[in-house]
Amino acid sequence: MTTLRSAAAFLLTCCLSVVYGESYVPGQPVDRDFDSFARAFLVGHCVDCHGGTEPEAGLSLDDLGPVDQVNAATWKSVWAQVALQEMPPEDMEQPGVVERLKFSDWIVSELTRVMRDKGGFRAHLDPNKGNFVDHDLLFGPLPDGIELVPTSSLPRIWRVTPQEHITRLNELINREPTFDPDRPGLRTHGDVVPTNHGGELKLYFGTDRIIQWQGGTVAYATAVKSVPAVLSSARHHGLENYPDFYSVNSAEATQIMGMAEDIIRYMADGPLSIAQPYQITDDPKSIADKMKGDIRGLPTSIVYSTKVVRPLTPVYDLMEEEGVTDERIRAAVDYLFEALTYRPPSDEESDRYLTIVKQSIETLGKEDGAVLGLSSIFLDPDALFRPELAEDGEPDEHGRVMLQDWELGLAVNHALRYIKPDEELRQAIIDGRMRTRADVRREVERMLADDSIRKPRILQFFRDYFDYDLGGYICKDNRALAETGVSTRGTSHYRAMFDATASTDRLIELILEDDQDVLRQLLMTDKVVATKSDSVYFGRRRTKEEVAASVAAEKRRKAEELAAWKKANPGKEPPKPNRRDARRNTVNHQVEEVHLNGPKVFARVSRRSFGNGSMKPERTLATAPEGQRLGILTHPSWLVSHSDAMDNHAILRGRWIRERLLGGGIPDVPITVDAMLPDEPKNTLRERMRVTRETYCWTCHKKMDPLGLPFEMFNHAGLFRTTELDQPVDTSGEIIDSGDPELDGEVTDAIDMIEKLAASERVEQVFVRHAFRFWMGRNETLHDAPVLQEAHRAYQESGGSMNALITSLLTSDAFLYRRRSPSLVE
Repeated sequence: MTTLRSAAAFLLTCCLSVVYGESYVPGQPVDRDFDSFARAFLVGHCVDCHGGTEPEAGLSLDDLGPVDQVNAATWKSVWAQVALQEMPPEDMEQPGVVERLKFSDWIVSELTRVMRDKGGFRAHLDPNKGNFVDHDLLFGPLPDGIELVPTSSLPRIWRVTPQEHITRLNELINREPTFDPDRPGLRTHGDVVPTNHGGELKLYFGTDRIIQWQGGTVAYATAVKSVPAVLSSARHHGLENYPDFYSVNSAEATQIMGMAEDIIRYMADGPLSIAQPYQITDDPKSIADKMKGDIRGLPTSIVYSTKVVRPLTPVYDLMEEEGVTDERIRAAVDYLFEALTYRPPSDEESDRYLTIVKQSIETLGKEDGAVLGLSSIFLDPDALFRPELAEDGEPDEHGRVMLQDWELGLAVNHALRYIKPDEELRQAIIDGRMRTRADVRREVERMLADDSIRKPRILQFFRDYFDYDLGGYICKDNRALAETGVSTRGTSHYRAMFDATASTDRLIELILEDDQDVLRQLLMTDKVVATKSDSVYFGRRRTKEEVAASVAAEKRRKAEELAAWKKANPGKEPPKPNRRDARRNTVNHQVEEVHLNGPKVFARVSRRSFGNGSMKPERTLATAPEGQRLGILTHPSWLVSHSDAMDNHAILRGRWIRERLLGGGIPDVPITVDAMLPDEPKNTLRERMRVTRETYCWTCHKKMDPLGLPFEMFNHAGLFRTTELDQPVDTSGEIIDSGDPELDGEVTDAIDMIEKLAASERVEQVFVRHAFRFWMGRNETLHDAPVLQEAHRAYQESGGSMNALITSLLTSDAFLYRRRSPSLVE
């Protein structure tokens, strides 16, 4: 070992002379091999603990060689530990900042090279790894030896998201109501198509014309013509607005073609494309003879009004009039092309689709041929993807090209909206007024200032950031759910969770309307947007003694009522309550319900009722019980979204705090670790989590568990509680290694912790980092430090305005410029 360390010391000296003898551009390729560079770092900083004899954590780096397919997992682990400054340990000699950066970049470039044809290496590009970039270097002074270059992003191609795609298609067959300033909050033209009460994202045909049907919720939902969102995402939480997260496979393309046929036929014929002619009438009684029998759930159970409410487009004109002409076909082609791609077709594109439609009509006849030919536009590359290739324009001295015209205009539109550019932005692009930073600022500020221009991507950012919209998809164990105190009848809990998501959406919108101190308001607000069921979810789970007292009080009340009835009705038997009355009068003894009163507000839910199981737009803007709730992190929507089938998920909640508020990173769980808590129903979650305090686990869990356990003041349905398993609940926790010494320390409960976090400038900066990732579609690098600092400055100087933050990001070089040749490791 002495000889090895002597050799390593010599190599390390050579490496450091290179590092400190010249400036280093972070991310630039490190043109050094393992023997002349990496071995020295490992021996100088790692093998003392991870040598061949009893290595720490069972990981020996003594014989680790150059990066290859076999040892890639080990190198990935080394990269994570070095980038996060977990290794070397604090009590060991630390590598210099430049040395650490250079070694980390070398590992990434080698893993990228070696794994290129073996599944690839992209872990460093995942938004969950964005915090691997040192926060202090991004927002503080850089040490000597680091040289930054003007930032930009690589050319890329975005696939439209599922929400954008379904909203885009909805524009073709449904008219959404215009914005009503007297009733803000109701679903408006430009808002995303909402999920239904079962959490499904679907496009519905003709619901605004339905005036009668047979059966209840399930029968109605089954009978109505609908198509599900075809495009999907492999991610189910966190930031999703990255171009590399999406693709279109052959099965999806086939489904899109089938869906296109349904849409085009409805554009042409309305309900006649999905119903019998007799079903279209304003007088349902006149067709009573045709609606006999049990037709619940069948398409023939629906009656449509005769009023035409769908958009009438050139596609309608083409199919409505006799015969065909090139003029009418081209009008339909050009209309559909722009509706699906958000830009007018070029002459070549228009001619190509005109030819396709004409050939189809010649082969299949007018109706079927036009449908098939026009359907092909739904699979046009620009209908499913949005390029940012920056092929026009001259590179500047740094090799960057600024987006312009349609690429820039659609990038700005995509940053805020799900529907095509409004007329002002469209005309600006056509007139050549989308080519400068000032042009972008003009359009962004105009759209942000206009409430009638809906901007659902802003709300989507907060959904991605907070992950509060997952509660309805977490399948709860029925017995465990019953123990929380909420209803387990049917799908009532899951409907309540989808309702809670819509309510949290609306609360965020209200805070964004004020646009002051946005993040702090989200973390600290005492306001809640509530439905009727929230009287339970925002209530308090009673103790065992309180439940017994409530049961006894109810028995006394019923006895007194019965005695009073018998006295008033001598000699008579009291009537037996029917099942509905019995259910309506059932008392929930487990919960002290809360009375949530306040002004009426509306939430953006599906426009058409789906029966008793529907989400309804009416909500109450109320004040949460004092001392029990503070901000979104204490609302049931967030708490249930960060739980599992049986209990709270303190580790997941703690990790969220660590990553989304403190800007820390957690290495991936090694595949050798059985990440399971013991099944001990009689022990509290905190007691079962003792296994995470084992030495091997605690290195990471100490950064998560003490942040998640303060939320034990709530159960896994989101109800406030003071006991767990009939014992006082322990809500203590601690903020450790936050990066801000003023934050570190013990906390008494979640509210105490949230108050500290909401006052932290570091937390504010981490929020800006996540906003950068969402709107740039990539992780930040050190070269983005000026952009991040300027965005944070804009946020602070505007008093915490989200509009100011977004404007700063969308007018930054990272958003506007594309670098044609990748010269940095990304």
